[in-house]
Amino acid sequence: MKRKLGALEKVDADLSNLQSKIRRDPASYRADFSSQYSQYESQKEIFMQAPDSATDAGIISFRDLIDFISHVADCYPTLLLQFPEDLIRLLNLHHEHLGSDLREKVVGSLVLLRRKDIIDSPRLLQTLFPLLISTHSKSLRTLLYRKCLSDLRTSNAKSTNHRLNRTFQTVLFNLLTSDRSSSKGLWAVKITRELWKRQIWTDTKAVEIMKEACLGENEKIIVGGVRFFLGGDKEREEFEDESSDEEVDMGKIKHQIGINKKSKKKARLLENAVATVKRKERKRKQSHPLNFSAFHLLRDPQGFAETLFSKHLQNSKSKLNLEQKLLVLQLISRLVGLHKLTVLSFYSYFIKYLTPRQPFVTSFLASLAQATHTLVPPDILEPLIQKIANEFVSEAAAAEVASAGLNAIREICVRQPLAMNDTLLQDLVMYRKSKDKGVMMAAKGLLGLYREAAPDMLKKRDRGKEAAMGLRAGTRKEQRFGEESVGQIEGLELLERWKEEEKQKKLQARDAEALDGKGTLSDPEDEDPDDWEVDEDSNSDSGGWQNVSSDDEGKDIDVLDARPSKRARRDAPTSAESERGSENEGEDAEDQDSKHEDDDSDNNDDEEKQNNTLQQAAAVAADKLSSLATTRILTPADLAKLQELRLAAKIDASLPSSHRKHRISSQQTTKGNRHIDDPLTAAEIEGLASLSKDNKTTKEERIAAAKAGKDDKDQVRKSTTAKRKERKREQGKSTTNKDKARKKNFLMTLGKAKGKQKRSLVERGKVLKAHKERAGRGGRRGNK
Repeated sequence: MKRKLGALEKVDADLSNLQSKIRRDPASYRADFSSQYSQYESQKEIFMQAPDSATDAGIISFRDLIDFISHVADCYPTLLLQFPEDLIRLLNLHHEHLGSDLREKVVGSLVLLRRKDIIDSPRLLQTLFPLLISTHSKSLRTLLYRKCLSDLRTSNAKSTNHRLNRTFQTVLFNLLTSDRSSSKGLWAVKITRELWKRQIWTDTKAVEIMKEACLGENEKIIVGGVRFFLGGDKEREEFEDESSDEEVDMGKIKHQIGINKKSKKKARLLENAVATVKRKERKRKQSHPLNFSAFHLLRDPQGFAETLFSKHLQNSKSKLNLEQKLLVLQLISRLVGLHKLTVLSFYSYFIKYLTPRQPFVTSFLASLAQATHTLVPPDILEPLIQKIANEFVSEAAAAEVASAGLNAIREICVRQPLAMNDTLLQDLVMYRKSKDKGVMMAAKGLLGLYREAAPDMLKKRDRGKEAAMGLRAGTRKEQRFGEESVGQIEGLELLERWKEEEKQKKLQARDAEALDGKGTLSDPEDEDPDDWEVDEDSNSDSGGWQNVSSDDEGKDIDVLDARPSKRARRDAPTSAESERGSENEGEDAEDQDSKHEDDDSDNNDDEEKQNNTLQQAAAVAADKLSSLATTRILTPADLAKLQELRLAAKIDASLPSSHRKHRISSQQTTKGNRHIDDPLTAAEIEGLASLSKDNKTTKEERIAAAKAGKDDKDQVRKSTTAKRKERKREQGKSTTNKDKARKKNFLMTLGKAKGKQKRSLVERGKVLKAHKERAGRGGRRGNK
């Protein structure tokens, strides 16, 4: 009996067992909890008086008691009102003297109390964040940083906690502005950048925090803030793509559970996979949030760009090195180009860096091109273009240098065509006859740009057919300084052209149906007008919406529909035309003599008619530019078709010119397919220069290329069975019994082989018969 009582007392003394009992019945074990809590208070007093002289056994017991009380704190809220404050006081006063295990346990207990809603999130962050920026322990900084981020993510999981976000953002903003030379502000940069990447903070306050970081005096904080603006949006998109790409292979999991031994762990794995799939499906059906770029959320981009330029680039006392200054330069150029700012002294800063021997010269060229827009005066850009042409584009320069210079000039002129003068343009265009492929393509790109933007600056032989006809017709007008093109929906002309083609196809099909058996048209007057109304209703381009048109437009459509096709008119000439033809036969002989005398006047008349025709076509095209957007409501089906036509146009643009279905529009030629928010990188400036590098690879690069080619050949030589086995192995699927028997150890199969030799003829017949029956029903498992 005494042995049983001793065992029960030992169980009660076990904290984990007591914890589970308290969770089931708190009232019955209140006295046991009070005894443990009094023991905790006594050990706490001893530890607070002399934290350095605490023994290992006392620290372990103290840590276990903290863990026990924090797990059952929600069961006795009145008794533990002082417990969170004790932990906070212990952590604030003695975090440097605490051991790593005890310190981690105290921080974890505070986070656990926050999850149990015993303390709120602002109280927890007010405790952890001051320690994060003040402690010298690397392990503690890592722990506190992770816990702060986790708490902010948890608080904004279900809905955005605006009050908490504003409070914490104010703390980070004050941390950066109070002491700009201190390195403590680096934690504000890290936290803001991480929460921006996870789309928790997407407002202007977060952008203002990073703006203050860019204007700081500490090099690391400045670089962190600048990198946020240059790459924060890309990080957010990549993180979103990675989270959406994590797909669960339900077929693979079900296959493994069906083949392997059934267990609770496998069933739990299947349940978790199903829950993950359902969660992703709910997330996919939710409305996509509007993620504005950090550049668009700036409150004063003009003042920000001017302050950055004067503080970090123009200031001779700046501590930034060349690479860091280049990052700041890229940020200013993005701001100037995106918001079309006016910082005239910024362009003269580039003059001393525009030489081929300058390190990172392509990055400087890309920054100059990014900072160019239509509101920059051409007088400021013209010396820069002249400097690039003199330094980079010459017969004595290397091919890579010349192609990079021509490409940079083209990128500048795409954004401001007026910065180029006629003489320099004609000299640069002559490089299209260069023997080097990179230089030739760069010069042709510049030529194609000015054929669309300003063909009058080119010689007549360089303008091309379309540009020359456009100049004669008056459709190619000279661009004026500060003139903005009319905004419209991208690719709307493609949708309008497609609708016109579909309409013509329907008209041709209707004309073909209207033909009689002898090839004549039926009389439109004999047809029922109700049929015409049904046809008009059925002529809708997209389901679910009807095209609203005026009365005049309906009359025009009726006239077009009642008009016979060209083929019918050609096959059935009228009697008046036949009589007129007989009269003209007699007059032909008389007119032949007078034709030779009037050749000159006829040629002049033809030219005038051609010019008038071109002018009329240009006027019609100008009137028809935005007719679809102003006369029709675009339905969801129209928008889906518009997206499809845009994708097809991009594919056609990437093909060679001989395989294109449609000609690239002038807007794509002049501005390219780059979005206004996308940066211009140094790799794009060097893009054509790679074509000029002939046989300049090193020996190591050639060996690596040869090995890569050899690996590809080995991959091609694999048989279909080998590829299927490799695919199965990558998917984690099992092999066949035949493959397993082939790879089995010979000594393991020796006994079975000897047994087969001793079989009689009757036994062999039984085995073969059983094998045949088993194969017919799908093997031992019956898998048919």
